[in-house]
Order: sequence, then structure tokens, then C-alpha cells
Amino acid sequence: MASRADQLASNLSLAKFSQATDLKKRLWFTLGALIVFRFLSFVPLPGIDPTALAAWSQKSAGGILDIFNTFSGGALSRASLITLGIMPYITASIVVQLAASLSPQLAAIKKEGESGRKKLNQYTRYGTVGLTAVQGYAAAANWQAQGVVVDPGMLFAVSAIISLIGGTMFLLWLGEQITSRGIGNGTSLIIMAGIVAQLPVTLSNLFKSGSEGSISGLVIFLVVVLGFGLIAFICFMERAQRRVLIQYPKRQTRQGLMQADRSHLPLKVNTAGVIPPIFASSLLLLPLTISQFMGVKADDDSRWSSIVLTINQYLSHGSPFYMGLYGLGIVFFCFFYTAVVFNPEETADNLKRNGGFIPGIRPGKNTENYLDYVLTRITVIGAAYLAFICLVPEFAIARAGIPFYLGGTSLLIVVNVTVDTVTQIQSHLLAHQYGDLIKKAKLKGRLR
Repeated sequence: MASRADQLASNLSLAKFSQATDLKKRLWFTLGALIVFRFLSFVPLPGIDPTALAAWSQKSAGGILDIFNTFSGGALSRASLITLGIMPYITASIVVQLAASLSPQLAAIKKEGESGRKKLNQYTRYGTVGLTAVQGYAAAANWQAQGVVVDPGMLFAVSAIISLIGGTMFLLWLGEQITSRGIGNGTSLIIMAGIVAQLPVTLSNLFKSGSEGSISGLVIFLVVVLGFGLIAFICFMERAQRRVLIQYPKRQTRQGLMQADRSHLPLKVNTAGVIPPIFASSLLLLPLTISQFMGVKADDDSRWSSIVLTINQYLSHGSPFYMGLYGLGIVFFCFFYTAVVFNPEETADNLKRNGGFIPGIRPGKNTENYLDYVLTRITVIGAAYLAFICLVPEFAIARAGIPFYLGGTSLLIVVNVTVDTVTQIQSHLLAHQYGDLIKKAKLKGRLR
């Protein structure tokens, strides 16, 4: 028989939304913060020539710059204050998280609870400032080398670095405000807003190519169907999990009965999330990015330029070598990052400490081996799923000549953030419905 909570969850309707005042305030705050983010993406850095910048953006299409431009909502192509977006913080947080799993000192800090979490967050902020300064200097040097700066020199470089650091740290603060006062994870919503903001331009380019005859109508139809199919498949796989039954010893209740507690340890099929595609694509596109920043040209006869250009030719989008390395990179980072974020030994020790055990498995080392065995098997499925989601759009873009870059990583981020945000909205509506029931119960109690 369904519980009262299950009945409430199934009977949720949008009619209750108008009564949830706190939820509406949170949604309006989130919407306002995302509008501020979009406004900042159109505020240019001082000293940039917009005409020369537009010409250079068209020439530098492809490579990791397109990925950053997608995640920043087009801010990179406009050289705005938030050109680097929130990606330096994401990189710094990943590095700190990996270091906390590999370094005994940072692992001890992580086990300190709330105080340890604050220390690691502070280290992440320091790393964000450092990465933003390095990437800001590289971006300023590249803009000067490409001739898009009105008055190049050290003054422009310093002002650009300071402006970019301020823009990134403001986005970090804005994301924290969304998390605490809005709905959903602020950092993830900012990244999703940047990706979604590029969709109108992407779709307009697609249909424009169809009207001009460069892409057939059948290809456009198949692209739309493929997109909806991948979204549905991502929704299914991201919620898939392997529930390991956990048994706790019998405890005496108030009525004197002996009752055994049961729970489940959920192991997600995709434990690594979107980290493997980001790492794999970044490594593969690194040579192309270096050649763009160094100004390596096809008519250059130097030996170094010929080597870089050869590597770029093999690692171009859609080439078999690139697709193979991309798939292998996703599989490798999926297993690597899953091993970092989930520790079977620590989980087995926690279960043993709390008196829990897996039926048929001895506590301790046997439980650790069993969890490692189960996690390895479901990670195989998760790695295959990530490779499929990321390689199918790459293959379609390369073979059909689609004039935009919208990879599987972007789809993963958009779908995951949307599902999490909708889940939080449903939780707020459910809590509001529970509050109404409690008020009615108190009122009936007083009347009696």
C-alpha cells in the first residue's frame, strides 16, 4: 500500500504553486540572478576592437575555445568581463577534490566535518584566483597577438587580468547566492544558462543552412529526433542506480519487540558525472588550442609548425583517430574519477562501525571487495553510456556538416541541472503540502 508521502508526491499539481510564496520568491531570485549573468556577458573589456574581434572569432572556430564559448554563453567571442565564466572554479574544485582523495593531509582536513569543508572551499577559491589569472594572461596575450586590442601593452594586460578575475569571482558569488536564496545549484545553473543561451543561435544557423540548401531537410529532421532521443536516454540513465541492500541488527522497540532495520546503499550508474567528457575533450583539443594561441599557420615551413599541424590534422573533429581517443579517454577518466569519489574501504568501515552489513557478505574486507566488484560492473555500463552520448553528436556534426558545436557534454549538463532543479521544486511543493496538512491537523485538534 502506498504511503502518505507517496500519495502526496503523486498528487502534486501546479495549482499549489500559487500558494507557495517562499518558492515563488526563490524562483524570482534565481531568474533575476541569471538575467544579471546574461547582462554581464555583453559587457566588453576595455580596449577591445569589436570589429577585429568578430573577424578573429570566425577564424578561430573549432577547438577548446568553442567549448569555453559555449559554457560562457558566448562571452568569449565578445571578450566580455566574464569571458572565462565559471570554468576556473570548476577546474579548481575538481583539482582540490582529487587532491583530497590522494593527499593524506587534505584527506584529514576533509574528515574534520564542516570546518574541513570550509578550509577546502577556501583552497578552491585561492586556486580559482590563480587559474583565472593564468588564463586571463593567456587570453590577453592572444588578443594582443591577433590584433584585436586598440592599444596593446602591459597596461591592457594588467587591466584585462584584473577585470577577468573580478568577473569570475562575481559569478562565483552569484552562484552561491542562487544556491542559498534560490532554487538549485547556482554554479550548475550558470553553466546551463550559458549553454541554453547559445541554443537560439545554434538552431538559427541550422535552419539557415537548411534554407540555403547546404543541409537537407531530412538531416535537420534526424538531428531534431536524435536530440530528443539523447535527452530521453540521458534522463533515464542519470536516474539509474544499483541499490545494495543494507541490513542492521535487531533493536528493541518501545513495545518490547525485536525489529530489524533495512535500508539501501544507492550506487549511481554514472558516478563520475560529466567530468570524464570534459577532461577527455580538453586533453585532445589541447594541441589545437596551443596552435591557435601561438599563431601556427598552414603556410609556415618550420619543423615545429609542421609537427603541430600534423597532430591537429589527426585530432580534428570526426576523424577516426580523434573519435577512438575520445572514447578511450572517456572510459579511462570514468573509472579513474569513480575510484576517486567513491571509496569502498571507507564505506565498508562506516557500515561496520554502525552495525550494518550486506546480507550474505561478511563485514570488513569482504564487504569492501563486494562493493568494489559491484561498482566496477556498473561503471562499465556508465562508461559505455557516456562514450555513446558524447560520440554520437560528434559523429553527426562531422558527417552531416552541421554548422554548430553542441556536444554530449552540453546535453549532459543541461539535462542533469534541469532534472535536479525540477526535483527541488517538487520538494518545496511537497513540503508546502505537508505544512498545510499539519496546520489542518492542529486546527482539528483544537476544535475537539
